[in-house]
Amino acid sequence: MQHGWTQQTSSRRLGVSQSYLSMLEAGERQLTRRLAKKMMDAYRLPPTVLPPVVKSPARPRSAVRRLAEDLAAVGYPGFAYLKSRGRRRNPYEVVLTALAQPNLEARLVEALPWLLARYADSDTRWLEDHAKIQGLQNRLGFVVTMARHFGEKKPRREDETQVLAQLEERLYRDRLAREDTLCQESMTPAERRWLRRNRSPEARKWNLLTHWMPEHFRYAQEA
Repeated sequence: MQHGWTQQTSSRRLGVSQSYLSMLEAGERQLTRRLAKKMMDAYRLPPTVLPPVVKSPARPRSAVRRLAEDLAAVGYPGFAYLKSRGRRRNPYEVVLTALAQPNLEARLVEALPWLLARYADSDTRWLEDHAKIQGLQNRLGFVVTMARHFGEKKPRREDETQVLAQLEERLYRDRLAREDTLCQESMTPAERRWLRRNRSPEARKWNLLTHWMPEHFRYAQEA
């Protein structure tokens, strides 16, 4: 058991019976979000243990207002001054919510490579599958490329970088041919024409019209 606890101690701390805990460990019961949160707190686990919430592709107006607090809750240093008033969410859920926005503030876009670089040590299949369902694989692919770029500079992050590289490769195989933006759908025709000529190789690779380049992501370099 984590922390050297017995099953009896663990079940008491989590507020469940020993038999229920045994079934969880054997995969005979599904981990609820409430219990996952207790486990995260008790065992000091990363927020990737929280079950992501499967949402429809709808883009709620309230999503943008919540993103800064969600990012603060998972430790993003750019919003360290904020207090999270909402429930903690799986970082991959936060990434998809952000990428689904037609328009997103630059300070929120800047956080996304940090989020993937910081939490790339877990299963990315949910993130990949739901990005494809929502047609977000090009946006996600670009962010993964940025996160992988920073990870390659840190030998201690070799495992995480490999996870990102594999995800990047799978997303690239299924990238969309249509042109998209990185959450900047309100840009003018003149801006679009300029970006087609001046975008980065990474943006061109993912069929995105965006000015973002690796040097713009300050905190991702420290993830």
